[in-house]
Amino acid sequence: MSSVSVRIDETLVAEARAAAKAEFRTVQGQVEFWAKVGRAALDNPDLPASFIAESLMSMAESPDEATPFVPRGKK
Repeated sequence: MSSVSVRIDETLVAEARAAAKAEFRTVQGQVEFWAKVGRAALDNPDLPASFIAESLMSMAESPDEATPFVPRGKK
């Protein structure tokens, strides 16, 4: 994968650093995640951004770590 240098406002980088720490990502990974969420939100304006973010995170989850779906009322 190639990389490109871009200039980003220091405030945004600081916010990405804090979010990355909480989400166990690199700062670069956090900015990339935000970009993916933003692009998906623009492509799907009827979906809440939180749903998009959770969907992207679940798609990145390894099958070994996935929580099996259990419908309500069944145990």
